[in-house]
Amino acid sequence: MPVGTLYGGDYHTVVVAPATSNTVAKCAFGISDSLPTNMFAQAGKLGIPGIVFACDTEPVVVTKSPHDWVTLRPRRIELANVDRLREIDFCQVVCSCDELEAALDARLNALGLSWNTSSS
Repeated sequence: MPVGTLYGGDYHTVVVAPATSNTVAKCAFGISDSLPTNMFAQAGKLGIPGIVFACDTEPVVVTKSPHDWVTLRPRRIELANVDRLREIDFCQVVCSCDELEAALDARLNALGLSWNTSSS
């Protein structure tokens, strides 16, 4: 979706999911040099809420690598960038698939909308 489509008033929410630590850092510091970061920035400037499913939100994360399970410990900078992102106007940070689903449900309910699960 090109960024310009935001200006027509057709979109009520921008979702960035998943957002890598790189994307989180860029969004938190106002850098918009990729499609996700530019969509996030322009949406915020238009007052369109953004929901960001951020990676690196917990002090310890166990994840599957190509060969095994690994334990990751995000650095203070990654955790600080997530905190900084939480302070951005029109931004909601979620940390799990369940939180993302709940945030989307709440947003749709606030707009009087519901999920469209039909396919064509």
